[in-house]
Amino acid sequence: MRVAVVTGASRGVGRGVAIALSSSDYQVFATGRTIDRATLPESIVRLRCDQLQDAETAAVFARVLEHAGRLDVLVNSAWGGYERMVENGAFTWGLPFWQQPAHRWTSMMDAGVRAAFVASSHAARSMAAARSGLIVNISFWAAQRFVGNTLYGVAKAATDKLSADMAHELRPHGVIALSLYPGMVRTEAVLEAARQGWLDLSNSESPEFIGRVVAALAEDPSLAASSGRVVVAAEAAVRLGVVDVDGRQPKALTIDAF
Repeated sequence: MRVAVVTGASRGVGRGVAIALSSSDYQVFATGRTIDRATLPESIVRLRCDQLQDAETAAVFARVLEHAGRLDVLVNSAWGGYERMVENGAFTWGLPFWQQPAHRWTSMMDAGVRAAFVASSHAARSMAAARSGLIVNISFWAAQRFVGNTLYGVAKAATDKLSADMAHELRPHGVIALSLYPGMVRTEAVLEAARQGWLDLSNSESPEFIGRVVAALAEDPSLAASSGRVVVAAEAAVRLGVVDVDGRQPKALTIDAF
């Protein structure tokens, strides 16, 4: 049985990825600050972890290796950037950078990019020793074109560069790292914004969809060619025959969509 760690799995994309990988016969270790209250299958091992605390992150990977003895896939989904999109009745997420609340930097850069770096550094040690493994960093088109707000673009561009340079250093050790772009995912925060009329969900994905794509990518014999690159989940789904929970294949977003 393959072993996966999914960070930020209390809700949103991370929770969907954890569920999908568990359904694909992975032993899944799911982390999050509120993971004990998350709605997850009993087969998933919950490890409470604040990704802002390096000691807690280190303890997670020590526990995984002690319990499972290996690690095949790490999905870095810890991210707070979509929290508190609406504050005091106002949609603050789209404000210009000089009007952005300070908490958004911590949510995107520290709880997002830095957390992915720290988790990956622990995963890479065991993966490099085993000469096998896949590290997936959840990112988005905001890395390549203005989408939403300045901080969002900075965080996603940093995530893509992190994936590219990690892949360069991991390549001699047989480990793959890449950025994976979802489309519009029906997370709790996105659904709330849609209810307020700020988002269109006509071409959207379930949180489980990207986890299904991760499982298919891990089995793809040609995946090494994508190491260090950006993979668009909906495009990969077409190539790999992956469908969403409703049986559909969402249309892939492109840079021209924004």
